[in-house]
Amino acid sequence: MAVFTAFKEAGLASLVAFLLALPFIGFRTNTAGTGLDFEFRWEALAISVAIVFVGRCFLTSTRGLWQQSRLHLPSFGYLRTVIDRRRVSFAVMVVLVALLFPFMPEVDRRAIDLATLVLIYVMLGWGLNIVVGLAGLLDLGYVAFYAVGAYTFALLGTVYDWSFWSCLPIAGAVAAMFGVLLGYPVLRLRGDYLAIVTLGFGEIIRVVLTNWVALSGGPNGIAGIPRPTLFGLEFTRRTREGHSFHEYFDLPFSGDHRITFLYYVILILALVTNVFVLRIRKLPIGRAWEALREDEIACRSLGINPVNTKLSAFALGAMFGGLAGSFFASRNGFISPESFTFIESAIILSIVVLGGMGSQIGVVLAATAIILLPEALREFSEYRMLVFGLAMVLVMLWRPRGLLARRKPTITLHPSGSRSLQ
Repeated sequence: MAVFTAFKEAGLASLVAFLLALPFIGFRTNTAGTGLDFEFRWEALAISVAIVFVGRCFLTSTRGLWQQSRLHLPSFGYLRTVIDRRRVSFAVMVVLVALLFPFMPEVDRRAIDLATLVLIYVMLGWGLNIVVGLAGLLDLGYVAFYAVGAYTFALLGTVYDWSFWSCLPIAGAVAAMFGVLLGYPVLRLRGDYLAIVTLGFGEIIRVVLTNWVALSGGPNGIAGIPRPTLFGLEFTRRTREGHSFHEYFDLPFSGDHRITFLYYVILILALVTNVFVLRIRKLPIGRAWEALREDEIACRSLGINPVNTKLSAFALGAMFGGLAGSFFASRNGFISPESFTFIESAIILSIVVLGGMGSQIGVVLAATAIILLPEALREFSEYRMLVFGLAMVLVMLWRPRGLLARRKPTITLHPSGSRSLQ
């Protein structure tokens, strides 16, 4: 009976896979003398359907075995205790590897640049984790704060010639203000309605930036954005005498110096974000976010003000989005509204959900996978997004709550009545 059930589910999955793969894999367009010529590929289509059939059979059979084995497994409490004790050591090791990464063998300029991009999304994921993972508020317009921070620095840097370090806190403050502006009208909304409103807010910001040509440059964007400096030292070949990095330290000029410096700048910003989130979740406001995530009605009965709690989550999450946007503008030297589309919000939200809502380490793992997997499959440009989507589906099937889900409360009460910080 179990074998029949497995083959039945595998057959249905294969049928769905056949219908979906038929237009994407079954046909290929070739350029002919008279136009486009369609080529039908039976082998590729059959292999794809066979892979789905075998994989579904394997999942169905192992699911029953796993459910039976769980009844005879001992408690994992001791294992979790060991993991919690080693978490600090693991975090220190990860930080050391990140600090030494540019100087490791076989690490070139492209690898450092990709690591910088991953850290940008890690910082964005940690910022959105405050809103989604801790406070439980679904935000689909997080890219709006990313754009606000980027354009704030771009305008101040190009029009008023302000430095990156002077504009960084201002960009975060302006983005936090926009977070409050978004949070205040949606205080009574929950779930899907909140997601729709935040999605609309993100699109409003993008449309305004596209059409307000006098302020943002419209579709042409803003170019010539200044780069970060190291105590006034610039990473360019031509500059005032003694004001360049290579001249001050008497080094031959290399473009790798700027790439490495940008990597360390975003690494420091990401670590500051991580430390801030870890500390604030143990404060009363952090515990209020977790209570709001679990049950808003119970929050009100305990005397927690949901208005201030939601606004603080939106403001702090937006602030880190603005800081990341400021760095993004400085790193690229050019920004346009096309850099802040809805797909960016979807990627950031995918990082938070895939990593496990509320998990800091999970965000790092998810950001690394989501950013690097398409790059690793760039040689298979025809199938890389298909493989990427398949990997996401498989992870959601095996780990529906994320890679490293963390929903434990920050403070727990022991039977004796004493409190313990997690």
